[in-house]
Amino acid sequence: MELDAAKPDSGLTAGDVTQALRLRIQRSEITPGEWIREAKLCAEFGIGRSVARRALRTLADDGLIELEENRGARVAETTVEEVFDLYEVRAALYGLAARFACLRASDTAIAQMLAKIDSLLMAADQGAAAEEIMDISEAIFTDMTANASADAQRMIESIRRKTRWHFSYVALAINANGSGPYSFWHDIRAALLTRDAEKAAQGARGLINFMQDAVSRILLARGFGRTAVSTTRK
Repeated sequence: MELDAAKPDSGLTAGDVTQALRLRIQRSEITPGEWIREAKLCAEFGIGRSVARRALRTLADDGLIELEENRGARVAETTVEEVFDLYEVRAALYGLAARFACLRASDTAIAQMLAKIDSLLMAADQGAAAEEIMDISEAIFTDMTANASADAQRMIESIRRKTRWHFSYVALAINANGSGPYSFWHDIRAALLTRDAEKAAQGARGLINFMQDAVSRILLARGFGRTAVSTTRK
């Protein structure tokens, strides 16, 4: 939900403000390097400084802004190379999560993952919003990740937070009318059903690599990098 300027004592939470700012950054309404002033947020959204600070901290944790001591917050100047590398790591970790799901998940857990994949594919067929599809996708990978070690789970969560908001929604929306990443979901579903760990890992990596390529193209089109990054894979 996008929020307009609010009156004082609006009752908005830090999460509300975070989501509003996140959308503005993703849509380039707030550009890389632009400062986000705490006082301005308080006046615009009708919130206190503690709420504004929590919202900014969340955006910083997501990698969308940088907090500078005694100066404030500014939109991160993301490069194509940085985002490309983050997705490369995410693809490897998600491949491991899918592999662990096949090897370690209970039959009940596998059935729940299959049901969520069916829900995702149905939502895509019905033209659901990118946000809804992304939420289902993240829920599936959360289930897969639960089968990894605690250390692996922490690594996956750290990378996921940083890549989830780097234009993933925009990339998915742009590709919504095509085959998009959904062929990979069919592959993952089939692999989970037969507990084929290698094929599940391959499908998960392919899914994230698809998003990686789409996000890289968007970043280049919006001027986030001067040199195209080769996305050719063997």
